[in-house]
Amino acid sequence: MAGLFGIGGGMIIVPVLVIAFASQGFSSDVLVHMAVATSLATIAFTAISSVKTHHEKGAVDWDIVIGLSLGILFGAVLGVITADWLSGIWLQTVIGISALMVAAQMGFGLQPKPTRQVPGKAGLAGAGGFIGWASAICGIGGGSLTVPYLTWCNHPMQRSVATAAACGLPIAVVGAVSNVIVGWDNPQLPAETFGYVYWPALLGIVITSVPFARIGAKLAHKLSPQKLKKLFALLLVGVGLKFLSVHF
Repeated sequence: MAGLFGIGGGMIIVPVLVIAFASQGFSSDVLVHMAVATSLATIAFTAISSVKTHHEKGAVDWDIVIGLSLGILFGAVLGVITADWLSGIWLQTVIGISALMVAAQMGFGLQPKPTRQVPGKAGLAGAGGFIGWASAICGIGGGSLTVPYLTWCNHPMQRSVATAAACGLPIAVVGAVSNVIVGWDNPQLPAETFGYVYWPALLGIVITSVPFARIGAKLAHKLSPQKLKKLFALLLVGVGLKFLSVHF
């Protein structure tokens, strides 16, 4: 689905893992944290091939990646700490709201108008800090935040997508490692976890995600991109409402 709809897999992986972990009877206090951490760990593996492909096409602006990554490293750690501080229900709520926001962005084609230029290192680091923080909380690679930001900065769309993909790698690596550390001694975690990362899910997703992403990408070329985005937006609305239903 990520290959088909053109966004990172976090928005798919996290909801699916939350449902799967709940069905296995894992504690509600930690299962959302596990889903976020495991999602980031899978992105750390799968992003490597994506970055390699974009780099070979010369589409990645590495100066921007480095500038954003200066903030991403700090922001991702802070995001993991924030997620760890939140209860399972409130973390699920944050993810649900995020899903609805991404749904609105994709369904209505919302993109900021290019009204400024790419800032210097300090500005990029500040933006990277926010992107890393929000992405680590939700277990995503940050493309839904990085691409609109670069578009706002008058950066070409194709290069923005490639550059955002490269930024997803440090978000995922730092987020995954931080989740291993903060969850290491949690007594509520089930067996086969490494901190908050659940290894069986990580291995299963990594093994199958790469070949199926290619299938999705090929299928995307045969279907209307506008219809695809609207369909995915509807899916995310369902996910968001399902996650918010814990309060009703």
